[in-house]
Amino acid sequence: MRKIIKYYLFLIFLFLVPNISAQVIIVNHDNETSTLSKNMLRSIFAMRSPMWADGSPIHVFVLKDSSPIHTSFCKHLLGMFPYQLRRVWDRQVFSGTGIAPITVKSEQEMLEKVSQYKGGIGYISTDNNSSSVKILGDL
Repeated sequence: MRKIIKYYLFLIFLFLVPNISAQVIIVNHDNETSTLSKNMLRSIFAMRSPMWADGSPIHVFVLKDSSPIHTSFCKHLLGMFPYQLRRVWDRQVFSGTGIAPITVKSEQEMLEKVSQYKGGIGYISTDNNSSSVKILGDL
C-alpha cells in the first residue's frame, strides 16, 4: 500500500511541477550594461528605476503573469512571487506615480521588443538564446 501511495505522489509531483529551465536577463545589444546586481534588477522590474546609467530610458518587458517562465523568473531572480510584483505595478499605476511594464505574449516577441528598444530589458529561458540581444552576466 505504501508503494502505491509513493508512486502516486511521485506522479503528482511530476505533473504539478513545471519543467522550467533557468532564465537569463537580456538587454538591447547597444546597452552598455554588462551585469546587474540583484537589487538593481528588482528595482528595474519593480519600475522604480526609469533610467540606465547613461541616462537613456529603461523599457521593461515581461511575460504574462500566468506564464511559468515569468513565475520562475519572479521567484528565482527577483525573490518574490508574481502576485507581489503585480501589486507593486498596480499600486504605481493606480496612484499615478508610475507605469506598468510592457507585457509580451511569447519569448520570441520578448526578443524582438528588447532588440528594438535601446533601453530594452527582459528575460528568456536559457533554451531560447538569440544573437539579436545581449545576455547579462550571472546575478
